[in-house]
Amino acid sequence: MKHYLSSAAAAIVLMGGLGAAMADTIVVQPEQETVVREYVKKQPLASVNLLGLELKLGSPVPDKVELREVPNVKYRVAVINDQTVLVDPETRQIVEVLH
Repeated sequence: MKHYLSSAAAAIVLMGGLGAAMADTIVVQPEQETVVREYVKKQPLASVNLLGLELKLGSPVPDKVELREVPNVKYRVAVINDQTVLVDPETRQIVEVLH
């Protein structure tokens, strides 16, 4: 019985870790990218130049950068160093760099 419980506990821990890893993976749908691109064309945003900020997934965006809401899109948009990025408004982390 003791062996069964420890195996079950290990399985729960592994599944929890897998769930957490899956939750960290953010997928921006192509339709959302299209909506953001069209929005930025119609409502141009000024680029904020931030030396030393690496624009990659998970990079934090400083509070001084204004995040603009895009209709029907969960994430916010900003233009940093002439690159359009999607940012999670809760964590202020980059979830997509649009090229």
